Amino acid sequence: MNKRYQFGLLVLLCTLLFPSSLVAETSGTLKESHYAISHLEPANWWVGMNYHQVELMVHGDNISATQPHINYSGVQILSVVKTDNPNYLFVQIDIAANAKPGRFPIEFQLNGETKSRFDYPLLAREKNSAQRKGFSTKDAIYLITPDRFANGDTHNDAVAGLTEQPDRTFKGGRHGGDIAGMTKHLDYIAKMGFTQIWPNPLTENNQPQYSYHGYAATNLYLIDARYGTNEDFKHFVRKAQQKSIGVIQDVVLNHIGSQHWWMNDLPAKDWLNFPAEFVATTHRRTTVQDPYADPQDKELFVSGWFVKSMPDLNQRNPQLANYLIQNSLWWIEYAGLSGIREDTYGYADEQFLSRWAKTIMDEYPHFNIVGEEWSNNPAVVAHWQRGKENKSGHVSYLPSMMDFPIHETLRQVLLEEETWDKGFVRLYEMLANDFIYPDPFNLVVFPENHDTSRIYSHLNENLDLFKMAMVYTATMRGIPQFYYGSEVLMTSPRERDDGAVRADMPGGWNGDTKNAFTGKGLSAKERDAQQFIKTLLNWRKKSAVIHHGKLRHYAPENGVYVYVRYLDDKAVMILLNKNKQEVTHHLLAYREFLEGKKKAVDVLSKRTIDITKPLQLAASSSLIIELQ
Repeated sequence: MNKRYQFGLLVLLCTLLFPSSLVAETSGTLKESHYAISHLEPANWWVGMNYHQVELMVHGDNISATQPHINYSGVQILSVVKTDNPNYLFVQIDIAANAKPGRFPIEFQLNGETKSRFDYPLLAREKNSAQRKGFSTKDAIYLITPDRFANGDTHNDAVAGLTEQPDRTFKGGRHGGDIAGMTKHLDYIAKMGFTQIWPNPLTENNQPQYSYHGYAATNLYLIDARYGTNEDFKHFVRKAQQKSIGVIQDVVLNHIGSQHWWMNDLPAKDWLNFPAEFVATTHRRTTVQDPYADPQDKELFVSGWFVKSMPDLNQRNPQLANYLIQNSLWWIEYAGLSGIREDTYGYADEQFLSRWAKTIMDEYPHFNIVGEEWSNNPAVVAHWQRGKENKSGHVSYLPSMMDFPIHETLRQVLLEEETWDKGFVRLYEMLANDFIYPDPFNLVVFPENHDTSRIYSHLNENLDLFKMAMVYTATMRGIPQFYYGSEVLMTSPRERDDGAVRADMPGGWNGDTKNAFTGKGLSAKERDAQQFIKTLLNWRKKSAVIHHGKLRHYAPENGVYVYVRYLDDKAVMILLNKNKQEVTHHLLAYREFLEGKKKAVDVLSKRTIDITKPLQLAASSSLIIELQ
């Protein structure tokens, strides 16, 4: 075991943020052949939380035979729940608002004799924690696959006790990217104009293979040691905040990894859906709303497993529901997060999802959460957004959703020939569906992510169309999200190939001949794209019209699509020309915004444009002009 990892273990043990089996040893658990605590989660809580009735999961040999006792002012036990597994107790405690931060012992007694003890840390909240601001339309999100971004600490590439070893030659293997690598390049991210970072999940994924993506957690309270420690993650968030960058955590409520420690000793027989054998989900997400759907079809969608290596969680179990809610709250409070992206949102139990999101938003009223519902049907996506009146009776508290309908339409229309019913008109009509959403301006728009082919490759490496996709994403209503490496035209096969899509960021590893962070070895096209996005996003960062403005769009004509963002007496006009030749575009249709104005400024080139006469739009061009 390397020295850095030993030190990391020691730090986590001392802060009681490592797995509770180790925590218990350092906090006074009495060693017995029975009743020794293996896990106690969450391993700490805070005074002053709105969520002050916390249910502790206690795992230990025959621990249910004991009775927990607490003698600490302001803290009391409300209930103790036993399951069909004698190795678990669920202890609900109440933490009064006037309780003092400190440590208090939880004693587990049998016939008046203490068999195990856990010294529980009760912490003070950071000032104004509940009033934290979540990500918003003012932001531009940078999505990172941490294992593939930058290797800042080679000492944690392989870690004792974690099965998958590093193999950079295998596109589906561990490559060594880590939290230290992301921290090292925060200046680069900030200078590019990004204001939020969304890393794919960082929690432990001790799976034997394909563990790099992070979506098969084996410990929900622990950062994977190949990325660093819990403290490293907290430090990364703090350093990002110092550069005016927030951090969004990727959360998975639907499933875990097959090697999760629960799988060796399930807390209850109904902890998983279909625990006896693998039953696959149907992926029929429409069944949630379909008034004619067979109940079994809906049940198979929600309860079926995503894949064999990802057991499906049964959130209808009340103790599991509490556990997952508390875990999300814990990470927000511990790390100082500015948002959550929730994976495979609609696959989990509806009532649980409603309670989960409501609890978080009650705790942090200005927070933001975006859910993933991978459907190109706006009605399916809108079902899950806060404020939607659903005939099914489902009440959602989720503020934001990933805008997959716009995402898929944008990718398609940029490759289509312009006809009466194809091309830009389909994007225009898809946007018209915004009446379905309670809050379309809080949707996250994106041209690509970790599950799609690279947008540059999808567009047949056409730089003009690539820029058009970037302009649309940055100026459309909503919150834009970009994928790492797009700025230097990273490529992939046009069909889905996860390992290739999530390739290594150039310059993230010592010895790379090409370096996106310094510009070394980049081609002229790559430098052009990088500067283009840098200019675009740094302008967007300062544009109140784009952040808060209304939207007006015009029916596309002759391969040109125009929309205007406007706020008070200010307006920004975006003109997208898909024609392969220069066109003359008349401006009479926009007289409402042009009246009394004679000049505009091209945002990207800074040139002044005379808007008293028709515009000459270059072939395959994107134009953003601020009306003066």
